[in-house]
Amino acid sequence: MAIMKMKRLRLMLVRSRKEEVLRELAKLGCVEFSELEGELQESGLSDQVKRESSALMALKTKQASLEHAVELLNQYAPVKGKLLEAKPELSNETLLDASGIDEALEKAREIAALDERVRRDAAEETRLRGSIESLTPWKELDMPLETEGTERTSVLLGSISSRIPLGQVQAALETASEEAELFAVSEDKNAHYVLVLCMREALTAVQECLRGFGFTAAALSGLKGTAKQCIDSAEQSLKDLARERAELGAQIADQAVFRDDLKLAADQVCTQVGLAEAEEKLYGTESVVVLEGWCPAEREEELSKLFERYDCAWDTRDPTEEEYPDVPVKLKNNALTNALNMVTNMYSLPAYNGVDPNPLMAPFFILFYGLMMADMGYGILMIAAALVALKKLKPREGSLSFCQILLYCGISTFIMGALTGGLFGDLPYQLVHMFNPGSTWQGLPYLFNPLAEGGAEPVLYGAMVLGFIQLNAGMVINFVKKKRRGELASAIFEEGSLWIILLGGVLFLLPKLGILTIPEKIGLVVLIVGIVCLLFGAGREAKGFGKVTAAIGCVYNTVTGWFGDILSYSRIMALMLAGSVVGQVFNSIAAMPSAKGVTVFSIIAFLVIFLIGHALNFALNLLGCFVHDLRLQCLEYFGKFYEDGGRPFNPLRLRTKYARPREN
Repeated sequence: MAIMKMKRLRLMLVRSRKEEVLRELAKLGCVEFSELEGELQESGLSDQVKRESSALMALKTKQASLEHAVELLNQYAPVKGKLLEAKPELSNETLLDASGIDEALEKAREIAALDERVRRDAAEETRLRGSIESLTPWKELDMPLETEGTERTSVLLGSISSRIPLGQVQAALETASEEAELFAVSEDKNAHYVLVLCMREALTAVQECLRGFGFTAAALSGLKGTAKQCIDSAEQSLKDLARERAELGAQIADQAVFRDDLKLAADQVCTQVGLAEAEEKLYGTESVVVLEGWCPAEREEELSKLFERYDCAWDTRDPTEEEYPDVPVKLKNNALTNALNMVTNMYSLPAYNGVDPNPLMAPFFILFYGLMMADMGYGILMIAAALVALKKLKPREGSLSFCQILLYCGISTFIMGALTGGLFGDLPYQLVHMFNPGSTWQGLPYLFNPLAEGGAEPVLYGAMVLGFIQLNAGMVINFVKKKRRGELASAIFEEGSLWIILLGGVLFLLPKLGILTIPEKIGLVVLIVGIVCLLFGAGREAKGFGKVTAAIGCVYNTVTGWFGDILSYSRIMALMLAGSVVGQVFNSIAAMPSAKGVTVFSIIAFLVIFLIGHALNFALNLLGCFVHDLRLQCLEYFGKFYEDGGRPFNPLRLRTKYARPREN
């Protein structure tokens, strides 16, 4: 598989066919529009050719209105959907049909207006509850709240901190005015609620006195009647509002019969938004419209058949090297490598002139994941989940990649679990010994097992060997890339010199291990030749003392880089070991209640502990293995050859939210 070859497309058509051509291009979904403004300015045509306008903002407003109406219906009249259900499919003609949008918009406005009334009622309820809360301390006061006093007297209502004795306040008031009187209305743990009477001429002195005790005047302005009357009135209003809100909610719920119509209209407007966004990248005169963009070379024949049906002129050309950074990238994958699109997209797409990493990464990623998880039971769960999702959801694009990678990694996990003898940890062993404590059966057979005596070291060494193979595969890819670009010297002095060093090291060590009978000097000579080539290559473009610093830096980076990269692959053994240990621990705990004999209670306890424990272990390993596998690919493997920075191909196509276009 590879990166799709792109073509630069330029199209000129008569204005009267603009909308029709855009709709046809949206159906094909293979043309990405580009901005022409820079080229027009360079050509001096910017004054003669103007950017096309569209009703983009109005369409986005309509889309938001329709989607909001659907959300309101989901809120007031929720529909319990199936656990796994694919989105409905609609034909291209249905998505491009705008005949029912206005009617749906009117219905959406009605629903929004009802919800606005509900929200206003909710705000009024909040205000009334706050009013009741503030009036409650004055409920026993039988004086109308609007009373401010008489011709000769003044009335003050307010609160004083509960930590201050009211006797102290009364004594202070008598000092300020002999006629002043303090009455306690109620109290709680925070404050005393009081009424103060005084002569009008002494009002200022009384207020000054009360201020010294932190007196806070009650905010009761605008209220008429006693506090109890106001509370009763507010409570009645709350009942009326609650009844009105229920009625409004029922009216909104009654509109649920239009939910599908609103969803359809929202998707139709979403499609129109995509067309309008593309239209704003067009330029034209009174009679002609100009389009420029990118299209896959393999879809050029389809475009040719389309353009032949309209009055237009068009051409395509290959991008120049200067245009490579601007060329969109689309990967061409099969059923196996498509699964790795999710990994590549999470990291970064390759540069247009780079290498598609998916087929080069797929075998390593799937193998490493299986080694890390390595359990037949977990593999079966992953395979079953992937197959059910593929059948029920009928996923596309990113969702399809996720289901595929789950399936392939599940198969790998099952195979590696068979090789390590793991089935939900050591479940078979525990079950046999739980029902037959005298059994001598040692569990499922295995080829290698990190938990077996002396089994961890071979797994560790094997993981490092796999890492060594993958890193060298990355170097081979980089060597071929450089050779194709005419950078043979760089390939020889960088990748080639490392291979010579590795060969020399092997030839030097094998005789010492008794594996090969050749003079050790041969390996030493090859090793020295490789080191010389590496140092020469590092400093061949430097001058003077720079050659020395380049050589030192090269040695340091090579030694530490390779050591760190190879050591990183030990995480394969670590995760395999961790998952197996945790699984066995949960199995052992689950079997403990059956230590003195199997009973109904011990079986129930076993099942509960087993299910909870392995659910946690499975979830942690599912994520942990993916993250660490991703790290090995993106940091260690990609670091040897990968050139990222590609921009994803984003063609004009039918975009939807609630349904999806039917595939031709």
